[in-house]
Amino acid sequence: MSDEDLVRRIAQTTGLPEGQARRVVADVVAHFSLTLEQYVRGRHHELQLYGARNEAIFDRIATELRHRPVRAPELSTRQLRRIVYG
Repeated sequence: MSDEDLVRRIAQTTGLPEGQARRVVADVVAHFSLTLEQYVRGRHHELQLYGARNEAIFDRIATELRHRPVRAPELSTRQLRRIVYG
């Protein structure tokens, strides 16, 4: 399915105007195009902004990575920490 097919499908099934459906598709494609490192760093920052502590953040990120459409390798807390802090 091409992006344009997906845009039409989303517009038809949600009632969104085609322009908004196109922005939704672009946002989803961009989100799932992030590298593992970009996702981990961005998600860590986002969860910190909501006051989460590192232990909970790394547990949550590890769980989220297991459920992404293209599954990431299993990463330990130490590996996740190294991605974030170097």
